[in-house]
Order: sequence, then C-alpha cells, then structure tokens
Amino acid sequence: MSADAEPTPSPASAPSRRLGPARLVLALALAAAAAALFWPRGGEPRRARPGGYPIDATGRPQPLAREFREVTLVHFWATWCPPCLTEIPSLLAWAREVRSDRLAVVLVAVADEPGIAGRFVGSTDLPLLFDPSWDVAHRFGTEKLPETHVVVGGDVVETFVGATDWSDPAVRARIQKWAASPNSPSP
Repeated sequence: MSADAEPTPSPASAPSRRLGPARLVLALALAAAAAALFWPRGGEPRRARPGGYPIDATGRPQPLAREFREVTLVHFWATWCPPCLTEIPSLLAWAREVRSDRLAVVLVAVADEPGIAGRFVGSTDLPLLFDPSWDVAHRFGTEKLPETHVVVGGDVVETFVGATDWSDPAVRARIQKWAASPNSPSP
C-alpha cells in the first residue's frame, strides 16, 4: 500500500443504514399517523356546508339560501364541462315538470362566463348563479362537475356525482322520496 492511499474502512466502522428498534417504531408510528390523516375515507358522509354567496348575472353576491325550498337541488356545472353539456337539457326538462313551491332547482355555473352560461341555458325561470372561484362548490364538497346536491332542511341528504339522466324513473324516484316527505331526515 502506498503512503498516500487511504485505508478502506472496515465493515465494523462503516456507518449503519439500518434503523435501530426505537427509530423503526417511531417511523412506523409516523407512517400510521399520516395514513390516518390522509387516507381516503370511503363511505363517510361529506361534511357539506350548504350555502355561500354565488354571484348573479350582474356580478352581485346573492345568498344561496335565499333560493332554498323544503327540497332543493343545487346543481354545479359549467359550459366547459362536456358531461355537463350533455346533462343540462334533461335536468332543465325535468325541473320544469316538477317545479313547485316545495321543490326547487338552482343552477350554479362554476368558473364560467355568465353570458356563455346564460345563453346555453336559455330563457328559464330557474335561478342561474355563478361561482367563479369554486368557493360555493367547495362548501358542498364538490370537486368535479357535474354534481347535484339534494338539500332538505338545510342539510345535504343525497348527492349525484357525474352526469345524471334526469328522465330515468329511478333517479326521479330518489328525488320524489325527499319531496314526498321533506320533514323526514331519512325517508
């Protein structure tokens, strides 16, 4: 061996890459805590807070609760969302058929241009509101469009995620059960 060559460390003096028992237990405990906090929770109800202040066509905030009836469908959609464009005509047709003093449908266009959304929906007597920054949608737990929330007595009791065929008798029956007994928390 030359005088300027460095000696090779022996295995006993090399730093260990293994965790000791105490560090292993700590790492497992941290991993379990992170999983408990961030793991998706299937089957649990959403923590919706119905309400908020979407804007009207003039740009003024309006309390969403002003539109609530005994049973209210709050429908989040957008003209830039292809499934929404497919769904809206059947929702509008159904809403015109079933509208009453007890049952209301409120359309909330998310991150959309009011003029474009208004022209797409056309002339309707349904409330058309706008949620430019998803604030109201997120209060309901909405993350994707389209999504419709059934609100009874101020609480979200059912949610339809994705495009729904509002002419489907099974879908209509699900809504009618709430409209038939609006004071019941779970028909």
